[in-house]
Formats: sequence, C-alpha cells, structure tokens
Amino acid sequence: MGTRNRSSKKDVTPTLRRDKHHGRLRVAVLMGGPSAEHEVSLNSGKNVLRSLDKKKYEAKAVVVSKKGLWPFPVKDLKKKFDLVFIAMHGEYGEDGTIQKILDKIKIPYTGSGARASALGMDKNKTQKAFERAGLRVPLYTTNLRKVSAIGMPLVVKPLDRGSSVGVTIVHSYGDFVPALKTALRYSPSLMFERFIKGKEFTCGVVDYHGQTVALLPTEIVPKVSHFFDYQAKYTDGGSEEITPPRYLSQQQIAQLQKTAVQAHQAIGCRGYSRTDFILGNDGKFYVLEINTLPGLTEASLLPKAARAVGIKFPELLDIIIQSSLN
Repeated sequence: MGTRNRSSKKDVTPTLRRDKHHGRLRVAVLMGGPSAEHEVSLNSGKNVLRSLDKKKYEAKAVVVSKKGLWPFPVKDLKKKFDLVFIAMHGEYGEDGTIQKILDKIKIPYTGSGARASALGMDKNKTQKAFERAGLRVPLYTTNLRKVSAIGMPLVVKPLDRGSSVGVTIVHSYGDFVPALKTALRYSPSLMFERFIKGKEFTCGVVDYHGQTVALLPTEIVPKVSHFFDYQAKYTDGGSEEITPPRYLSQQQIAQLQKTAVQAHQAIGCRGYSRTDFILGNDGKFYVLEINTLPGLTEASLLPKAARAVGIKFPELLDIIIQSSLN
C-alpha cells in the first residue's frame, strides 16, 4: 500500500475492536443531508451499507432529508449505535457541522474532526494552510477587485462546496459574469484561481496503524468535459481514471504521494482523505484542493485506488472504521 508497497491482505486488514456487549459493531451509516451533493451521498451510503462485512458489523442506514430532518432525535444515536460512518458530502456533512453534532453526543465517527472538516471545506483557508506547509498552489484570491491580477484564463468556484459544483473555467472577460452567476447559485462566497493547463491527478491517503500512508495516485482524463467537473465525476464513462498514472516517473509518483500526506497533515485530517493535483506545462505539481470525505460510490476514486494496491472495498471500510476507533 502506497510508498510501503503493501498489497497483501495480511498487511491491510486490521483487527477490529468490537463492542463486547454486542459481538458485532453497531454502525449507523449516515447519508443524505441538506447539501447540493445529497444524491451522491446517498450513493456513497448505500455502497458502504451493502459492502460492510455482516460478520463484523450490524449496520443500518440513517438518512437525513434535504431539509435537514433526522428520522429520530440525534441524541438517540448513542443509544442505538457504537459508531457513525459518515457518508455525507458537501455542506452540513463535510464542513464540520455534523462533526460538531456528533462530538456533542460523544459518539465515535469516521473521517476528520470538526475543525479539519471546516478548514478543508473553506478553499481560501485550505490554500493558506497548504502554503504554510510549503505546498505549491495556483495564484488565487477571494477579492473580486483583484481578479485582474490573476488574468485569463481563470477558475471561478464557490468557496465552500465540493465535487466541483458551480465551478467554471473562464477564458475571456465576456464569460466572467455568467460564471459568477453560476457559482453564486451555490454559495455567496467565491474563489478566483489561476487556471493551470496540464494533466490532472488525485492521490488518496489512509491512516493505518497510526501512520498516514499514501495510495497510488490516479491520472484523470475527462471525457465529457474540459476538466474534472461534476459531470465528468458522476456520469458513467465521464472520465478515464488510470492507476498508477501513465508517463509519470517513480520519482514523480513518490512526490505526489508525499505531497498528499503533507496536505492531509496540514489540514489536520484523520482516517482518510484525497488530494487533487495538476501537473502544469511548467513541469510542476500544484495542489488544487483536498477532500476530507472522499466519495465512496462504486465509481469513486479512493476505492479504485485502494483496489489497485490489493485493498478490496470491505477492507478499506475496515481500515477507515479502525482509524476512527483508535
């Protein structure tokens, strides 16, 4: 797995700590929520639910409505379950909101804590954290008056959304206002970023036995869009995903893995994350953003990268759960 080349089942399957009163760990798979990524969350949650080892887990779906309504009082989670597996994406589920709720009732949950989640969702704060860690990011601003300093082409994106929702690449000032309107449909706060032309990559990491270990990076080749946008991510055949990447040297692959671990640590993530990169025509890697709760659908990138090093999806879920219990 990752830089340690661990690929055997002996290496990647942890011994799970189980609740002594129940034999199987009682897991609430939390999905849905008042997010632009509600449907993606449902797909992730359903995939997790059917893939969890039934010998180890007694798992049930807990679906939060688009209006944020729970099927039962939140405090009852602690009575019904030993652990919450967060399969939410976007605002509410990935921005620290749900993490604060679960912290309040003192129930373990998968993924990053409230602070790291909030930081990872705010693209401006994320980029500043990356810069402090010495990572290279594209020139960016959140100040509309400073957009001219970035120049064209540039990327207009909502400040606090995931899955490339509301993102537009603008090639001329004539297209700028429509891009603003698109992004503002999803958030009142925007980021403007220099567009780096080049090849796109992503690299997932997992916390395994107390260490953060990088999986193999994946090269992303969009088929239905000019970049890896929402349509390319979630349309069947919308992109080609190649693990490990073509044409990259072993040194470049190791560099991506190292940087993904640094990004994970710079934000304070735990459990797992996935960092997106672009290799510019200048031969340099730029960090674009981090996903503190990467998708777990059948088409999602993290499970595919895990499979490439011999980790089947149920085993990946074991690792994620164990990291949250530790």
